[in-house]
Amino acid sequence: MSTRISARIAAISESATLAVDAKAKALKAAGRPVIGFGAGEPDFPTPDYIVEAAVEACRTPRFHKYTPAGGLPELKAAVAEKTKRDSGYEADASQVLITNGGKQAVYEAFAALLDPGDEVLVPTPYWTTYPESIKLAGGVPVDVVADETTGYLVTVEQLEAARTDRTKVLLFVSPSNPTGAVYSREQVAEIGRWAAEHGLWVITDEIYEHLVYGGAEFSSMPVVVPELADRTLILNGVAKTYAMTGWRVGWMIGPKDVVKAATNLQSHATSNVANVSQAAALAAVSGDLTAVARMREAFDRRRQTIVRMLNDIPGVLCPEPQGAFYVYPSVKQLLGKEIRGKRPQTSVELAAVILEEAEVAVVPGEAFGTPGYFRLSYALGDEDLAEGVGRMAKLLAEAH
Repeated sequence: MSTRISARIAAISESATLAVDAKAKALKAAGRPVIGFGAGEPDFPTPDYIVEAAVEACRTPRFHKYTPAGGLPELKAAVAEKTKRDSGYEADASQVLITNGGKQAVYEAFAALLDPGDEVLVPTPYWTTYPESIKLAGGVPVDVVADETTGYLVTVEQLEAARTDRTKVLLFVSPSNPTGAVYSREQVAEIGRWAAEHGLWVITDEIYEHLVYGGAEFSSMPVVVPELADRTLILNGVAKTYAMTGWRVGWMIGPKDVVKAATNLQSHATSNVANVSQAAALAAVSGDLTAVARMREAFDRRRQTIVRMLNDIPGVLCPEPQGAFYVYPSVKQLLGKEIRGKRPQTSVELAAVILEEAEVAVVPGEAFGTPGYFRLSYALGDEDLAEGVGRMAKLLAEAH
């Protein structure tokens, strides 16, 4: 008997981060004072000048029609220019594809490169969408796990141990979601040279490029290792830098033949990204970085607060992240302990107890490939952050 849903689609699990966010919002709507650390979403509004550009675009008749599937030519040129300014990577507008958010860029990158059975090395903990996109494209994700003892950074030795003759792509993410780990320029160079030496493709997700703190610096792999440029796809977008998560504009930059292939796919999947959003993105990437500098200051303050508060909770170990806006504490020491009559054995169960008893929503590490951890976003307001972690601390202090 045939099943109603195709095996390929039935195998996809719902985005855990969006599921946690939805549950938190539903409880809130029902009158529960839930504080959500689930979604990676800045709590700032999109800057005014970007919104104004969108309003103007609504009134412009040419934006009421189809535009090229691969993106507005002026936006592609501006993205190439912005990339040169921000990371030092030089690309032509013909090497840019504008996508419906970073997620579409992720899927199309894997779809353009992978044949059935091709393996992708995935530094783990990973963002929940990567393995699903790889599998949808027919590829096989291969987890390369790093833990809190190394600050969640994978080594060349680990990557080499995971490489087989089926390995086609290395996925590289720095700053990382979910851990906030940032690779030094030397580490980026070492990993990039290793990838080049073995003829691998690199898909590098640079969406958190501007969110680095303290002495950490962002380094773009094809800039540090230029010989990789012809086998690298850079993924990015406006969501995190400009507080534009809902506008859905991302992009892919890479060799012309791959970008052309991904553009062909997009021409059948979605056609052009909404023109109003593209006009807003044009204002964002053409403008300066003052908005992100202000946000980064707030994120940095919250980062220090949340790390300190989490590390004060007995049984919680939280390395200090150097980028993005997430912490990824280990809660392994709390598993199996009794909390209000319950004895959670997994981080999924512990997260459920915290949501029920403390009205705080966190995403369990199972969603990111490493059970025994939580991801908390610190992109929410200062008061909510302190109140939320305070509630967790009070509840977890009862663990025995």
